[in-house]
Amino acid sequence: MQKLALLSVSDKRGLADFASALVKQHGYTLLSTGGTAKLLAEQGLPVTEVSQHTGFPEMMEGRVKTLHPKIHGGLLCRRDKAEHLEAARDHNIDLIDLVVVNLYPFEQTVAKPGVHFEEAIENIDIGGPSMLRSAAKNHESVTVVTDPDDYSRVLAALDDASALSALRRQLALKVFQRTGAYDTAIAAYLEKQVSEPDLEALSGFPKRFTLSYPKAQSLRYGENPHQKAALYGSFHEHFAQLQGKELSYNNILDITSATYLIGEFERPTVAILKHTNPCGAASADTLIEAWHKAYATDRQAPFGGIIVVNRTLEADVAEQIKDIFTEVIIAPRFSDEALAIFAKKKNLRLMIAKDGLGADSLLDVRSVVGGLLVQDRNKILGNFADFKVVTKRAPSAEELAAMLFGWRVCKHVKSNAIVYCKGEQTLGVGAGQMARVDSSRIAVWKAGEAKLDLHGSVVVSEALFPFPDGLIAAADAGATAAIQPGGSVKDAEVIAAADERGMAMIFTGLRHFKH
Repeated sequence: MQKLALLSVSDKRGLADFASALVKQHGYTLLSTGGTAKLLAEQGLPVTEVSQHTGFPEMMEGRVKTLHPKIHGGLLCRRDKAEHLEAARDHNIDLIDLVVVNLYPFEQTVAKPGVHFEEAIENIDIGGPSMLRSAAKNHESVTVVTDPDDYSRVLAALDDASALSALRRQLALKVFQRTGAYDTAIAAYLEKQVSEPDLEALSGFPKRFTLSYPKAQSLRYGENPHQKAALYGSFHEHFAQLQGKELSYNNILDITSATYLIGEFERPTVAILKHTNPCGAASADTLIEAWHKAYATDRQAPFGGIIVVNRTLEADVAEQIKDIFTEVIIAPRFSDEALAIFAKKKNLRLMIAKDGLGADSLLDVRSVVGGLLVQDRNKILGNFADFKVVTKRAPSAEELAAMLFGWRVCKHVKSNAIVYCKGEQTLGVGAGQMARVDSSRIAVWKAGEAKLDLHGSVVVSEALFPFPDGLIAAADAGATAAIQPGGSVKDAEVIAAADERGMAMIFTGLRHFKH
């Protein structure tokens, strides 16, 4: 009995060799369309055009070619039902046993800068998903291939009925995963084009939120060894790992936090993070100077932490870091000398940020009971020109510069967050406490441990001081100025406490909670 294989692909990797094996080793007759048929013919393979097989010409610029009963009947006919087989015979429908289809490159098309709507629409595949779904529905009898990486598996299974049956089910699953992701990409693109002034459109969020990411890698475990985990999406398109152990779940979270933090700065900057919180950050004229200031904030917490820099990491900085146990170092580039220094620490993970370290525009998505929370990522610092001096004394130029530096850092510290700064250097960081005054006390204690003088420093709070106690604690520690959002019912008392102590204070009007 004739065995038919239908091949119609956009991604032609490995197709000629696969088709040749189908014909010469497994006795298949080939059906194909357009450019795929041309490729096969050029390889000397016997191939029948679909239009010849159906007796119906391609039309409407190729939009209609495989949408025909001789195609879908050949795919959907159940071999175990006599009435199906009889219908196929009555209508001269040949059964199709194997389908190789991958889809028009819609995702790649709409990812191009300035793509026109018309081009995007023409790259919506109709016939391809239809054939894939028909074949996958009837996978008990039809082998369906969407991924060139599966060609070798298919060829190995064609002579083993039991192996082929198991493989067909796996390949059918891949079909519906692929067509589901494809439809999601189309819907997401079209949502951006819709101009209806409904509430969802105005808010920027669709009525139905769907996620579809390819699996990038399995991870050894999650936050803890007893938790399973995997990475999905395009993380590895943004970072290249030069050396070190495989990234862990926690490493990836830390790298993300470090990238968002360092993206706030333009001057040479070093940030050190632990458990996604910055434990030291500084900007300076040179990276080595920034390193010394950032590390001075806390010489204990960086053990097992993450270091990120926004300039080429040279040998002078590498010499300072090499003896500190560090999980990951991230930079836009590493000099050859720095790489040679780090090469002696085989487990140290070195990551290059391929696209630089400017933070991107991804949404924040978090799982909750029964669903997801979705929000815009917090990219806004606020308009410094709109910040208000609310105390009798305005900040000096030095205090203002420290405030603006600290405001950038504090935004990336878990709430409740307090940061003490002087110049472009953190002196103490307090994170994640239930009471803001406790965060302040921790930051003061950390500065004392590091033997850093808080006199003349500024205190930064990512959210309002609900009571004067947090501000008073900062003043007692030596802070002379404060920056915070304001908005407490006790703002007047907080301002009065600042005035009584000769402090300058700015209200930003913008909160930066980080839960």
